[in-house]
Amino acid sequence: MIEVTERNHWNEVTAKLPGSHVLQSFEWGEFKARYGWKPTCLLFEEGGQVRAAASVLCRQLPRLPLRVMYVPKGPLLDYSDGQLLSHVLASLEDLARAQRAIFVKIDPDVDLEENTVVEILRDRGWRPSSEQVQFRNTILIDLQRSEDELLANMKAKTRYNIRLARRRGVKVRVGSLEDLPLFYEMYAETGRRDNFIIRPFAYYRDAWGAFIGAELARLFLAEYEGEPLAGLIAFRFGQRAWYMYGASTRKHRNLMPNHLLQWEAIRWAKNEGCTIYDMWGAPDVLDESDPLWGVYRFKEGFGGQFVRHIGAYDYPVSRLLYWLYTVLMPRYLDFLRARHRQLEASARGEAD
Repeated sequence: MIEVTERNHWNEVTAKLPGSHVLQSFEWGEFKARYGWKPTCLLFEEGGQVRAAASVLCRQLPRLPLRVMYVPKGPLLDYSDGQLLSHVLASLEDLARAQRAIFVKIDPDVDLEENTVVEILRDRGWRPSSEQVQFRNTILIDLQRSEDELLANMKAKTRYNIRLARRRGVKVRVGSLEDLPLFYEMYAETGRRDNFIIRPFAYYRDAWGAFIGAELARLFLAEYEGEPLAGLIAFRFGQRAWYMYGASTRKHRNLMPNHLLQWEAIRWAKNEGCTIYDMWGAPDVLDESDPLWGVYRFKEGFGGQFVRHIGAYDYPVSRLLYWLYTVLMPRYLDFLRARHRQLEASARGEAD
């Protein structure tokens, strides 16, 4: 196991490994380091050849000599090699013990059908995590087809909406760093409309700006007669691209700007040499009651394949501390939040 501190070397090596992911890039570790995480980039060699890698994020708990560890969308390796997987897992377990971590979490993009991987994890004491930091499932588009074939593989309505947006005058342009405040405004509006929580602009400016500056991401903006309607940010690393952030306004939604945006991002990824376009997120269960159902219907229209992954697994270094952190602590925090809401309601009643 070798620790790497040089950006270009890390990215060059990991981009070629099976399961290569942008969240395992050097840039992602640098970004998370500004928000309380300490990244450690580890390579695993055999016979002078790199066989696996893991960018491990470690976070100190407030006022406690304990840590939590996370390998986002990793480790990277050939998961059909059980011996290699066991070696990497053992190294992560040892590292967690040495760092006095409560647990270490992994969530690699491994198909749910890979029963051998799950068996190895369970046999070593890893357990399915109650906290899925990233999406478990996704939709993948094969970019090793011509543009005509990609369009033909889409649902007829999606293909029609792409052409409709063009015909009605929607234009898509590449945004710059100066456009990030504009995109954030649309993203915040989307969060309010769809009821999801977003972070302050400074957080996203760091994330988006770092990857756009490194040419590992691109901002696309859809406009009509110069007025911004929607936008998205697509990331790329190795031979894969990801649609990770999307935003829209309520203006001119009948012009279908989001369909044209996705198509232009797909074309960009293909032209960059990517072989897979990852739509980043799909429901856990394909059911209309799932909160992601509407998003899923939009994404599946582009002709991708729905893929189920094994999800996140945790290795508890201390079962007691793990239980306290993952079971008791959330219950206690929920109690405090409920108590706070009760006090606020009582105070409003007295004021009335």
